[in-house]
Amino acid sequence: MTWVTHESSTVYANRWIEVREDQVTGPAGDGIYGVVTMRHPAVFVIALDDEDRICLVTLERYTTGVSIEVPAGGSDGEDPLAAAKRELLEETGYIASDWTPLGTMNALNGIADAPEHVYLARSLTSSDDSTRTQAEEGIDAVTWVPFAEALGMIADGRITDGETVAAIAYAGIHLRRFR
Repeated sequence: MTWVTHESSTVYANRWIEVREDQVTGPAGDGIYGVVTMRHPAVFVIALDDEDRICLVTLERYTTGVSIEVPAGGSDGEDPLAAAKRELLEETGYIASDWTPLGTMNALNGIADAPEHVYLARSLTSSDDSTRTQAEEGIDAVTWVPFAEALGMIADGRITDGETVAAIAYAGIHLRRFR
């Protein structure tokens, strides 16, 4: 059975998201479906140094509390690679000269239209341009952990952010690095 949308109305919108309510007919019959649409794709960066360590940031999320994640953010209408480069610099203070697109994923695809681009960043150099933006984004710490330890952090529940888990999986597949 194919979903049929009979009517759609926006119930909330701001510069980042739109929330709409659709009157639909689906597998269970007629009903209401709420959909969140991100206005711009997000980006996620697996920054990998010469010692095979992944850069992680620790911050407090309004919705879920303290979270350990890879550097990430919105593209704000710019090219996703340009956004990934900006986010890496803002959140970690690092610049990468080697960028590889790893894939595109969708967050919460049962309720959202939220495309996300994942990049691998290598050949890293430090910059001092991140202190102000780290504070603005609520980043408490920037740490570097061995790739295998990052997998262990997923396994033991220290990393719970779904997009970070998926981004690390993309990198693990690309790099053929499994625990």
